[in-house]
Amino acid sequence: MPRVPIKLRAAMLAGAGTVLVAGVLSATASAQPSPRVPIAGTHPAWATSSVHMSSMVPSGTVTANVYLAGQDKAGLAAYAAAVSTPGNALYGHYLSAAQVKARFGPSQAQISAVEGWLTSAGLSVTRVSPGIGGYVQVSGSLQQAQAAFGVTFGTFRGPDKQADRAPEQLASAPAGVASDVVSISGLDTARHFMKPADTLPPPDQNYWITPQCSQFYGERIAGGAPKAYGKKQPFTNCGYTPRQIRGAYHVGQSGMTGQGQTVAIVDAYASPTMQSDANQYAKVTGDHPFRAGQYTQELASDFTQTAACGASGWYGEETLDVESVHGQAPDANVTYVGAASCTDSDLLAALALIVDNHLASIVSNSWGEPFDTATLVDTYDEVFQAGAAEGIGFFFSSGDSGYESPQQDSGSDTIQVDWPDSSPYVTSVGGTSLAIGPRSNYVFETSWGTLIDPLSADGKSWSSTPPGIYPDGFDGAGGGGVSTFFNQPAYQQGVVPDSLALSLPNGANATQPMRVTPDVAALADASTGFLIGQTDRQPDGTTLAFSLSRIGGTSLACPTFAGIEADAQQAAGHALGFANPVIYQRYGTSAYHDVTDHPLGSGYLAEVRSNYTDPFTKTGPLVTFLRTLGINGEGAAALPAVQGYDDATGVGSPDLYIQSFHH
Repeated sequence: MPRVPIKLRAAMLAGAGTVLVAGVLSATASAQPSPRVPIAGTHPAWATSSVHMSSMVPSGTVTANVYLAGQDKAGLAAYAAAVSTPGNALYGHYLSAAQVKARFGPSQAQISAVEGWLTSAGLSVTRVSPGIGGYVQVSGSLQQAQAAFGVTFGTFRGPDKQADRAPEQLASAPAGVASDVVSISGLDTARHFMKPADTLPPPDQNYWITPQCSQFYGERIAGGAPKAYGKKQPFTNCGYTPRQIRGAYHVGQSGMTGQGQTVAIVDAYASPTMQSDANQYAKVTGDHPFRAGQYTQELASDFTQTAACGASGWYGEETLDVESVHGQAPDANVTYVGAASCTDSDLLAALALIVDNHLASIVSNSWGEPFDTATLVDTYDEVFQAGAAEGIGFFFSSGDSGYESPQQDSGSDTIQVDWPDSSPYVTSVGGTSLAIGPRSNYVFETSWGTLIDPLSADGKSWSSTPPGIYPDGFDGAGGGGVSTFFNQPAYQQGVVPDSLALSLPNGANATQPMRVTPDVAALADASTGFLIGQTDRQPDGTTLAFSLSRIGGTSLACPTFAGIEADAQQAAGHALGFANPVIYQRYGTSAYHDVTDHPLGSGYLAEVRSNYTDPFTKTGPLVTFLRTLGINGEGAAALPAVQGYDDATGVGSPDLYIQSFHH
């Protein structure tokens, strides 16, 4: 999935860091500073003394968003929990978008107070965005910003390995206005490039799959390749179709198609051929294209930072999301929401748009970042809680780098979970490797975690003793692990073992159980991946045409589960909203496959994959790898999939999940 801020599959850029809100002098005769209140989370976690380069910052300008607190933060959290929890008297008593804004959004008095404080400090208000996730945008010089926000700026070596400006201390706000401020973006320049709006670039080149692949698991054995684990191994599949996945997860058997439901998909930018590609893909794979009006788009008025975000790299992500949701819920309405860029603030704005206008009851998000680079955490959570109050469920990919060890992801400097999937108010979707048989039947499933081992030069053995060398051979894994920030939510109590919830990634024990991810899991491994179709550049590098390829990642798992959730809502006859309480309520039942590392007994599972030397131009010769499945990290970064709940696959993958909601 796209990761913030490091470009992996579909390049994404983290948003600006948060800053300190400082005060103005009181109007007392003694001219003493007014009392100040710290704003939690406003100092960038990466801006430490070890990477501090200088306290001298050149002159310049600042544009900052000061995010507004709602009128009743505690009340919003309580209501979100109540309406989402079966058995509660308020369960399912969702509010309208207008009711949520009136009851929990920022008041005009709060907005005016924040505007007054900022303008009195010399900054100019350039925009006011009311409602859930609302903010006051201001601009001014660096000197004005330092005075207004009570910070000094320094130069640090940022996560992007560049010299970046950032506040040198935590922020505070005048006591009279501090409770009206949740967080701020814009003073930190790391990975945040201010530039005029750009036009979208053309699509990237297609990734071509060799003919040496199988239509279903085990169809073709790689007879010319060496044995591994005592036998010849099968070729990887060419890419499962939606019909095959519907069979394996019993979607077709349920009789549900997502009719009457709306799923929103949030990504940055918008592929210009998204709907036509999805329609052509449906025809190629034997499904029905979108009906008139079934697919709609809500796009930002201007797209920005396209070069920094790798805008064209998002096209495949968006296409995958749309085709996956439509494939599992062919009658559901799909609303694609394209953010202006891949910054934290612009993606947050896209989520807030959905909540403020109740555009959908299910929201699929295939993007994230290591937690220690996240910004605007409290504001994101307010948006998620407001969504829950309306009956909106947010689903997020758990990540493609396992427990985010630096050995597995160069963008992470410690073993940690991802964000936003680790929020207690969203559903984190992890990854599996799925074997589907010739009748679209479920054969087995294991956790997604792949080690690759190249063919030796003479072609008679594998370069290393299988499974290969870690981390050199690490080739992706579903995200998961234990949060060091969020305590254990109520819905995980009694399901997630304390031995897991108390085990912090640094090896220490927590004093109380913590939030653990993922919550559920679905197909993600590219070895057992998904067939995708989109318009992209052909081998000549210039011609554009519709092409098929294979793709994987929790970017696949999340929209797959979101589509299945639409079917479950149809079966239930009502919106499920924030789904985690009902997901965990079904733990240990036939709703899920209990996914483990060794589903067929002891020993490794593996496949053989042959690639073109250059898959973008279909240039040979072929290069061959052994891909061993079910190895999600090693040592402290290991995420073993065991019987019961685990931090590789959560409660499991969908089995009779939809059927469990029939009323």
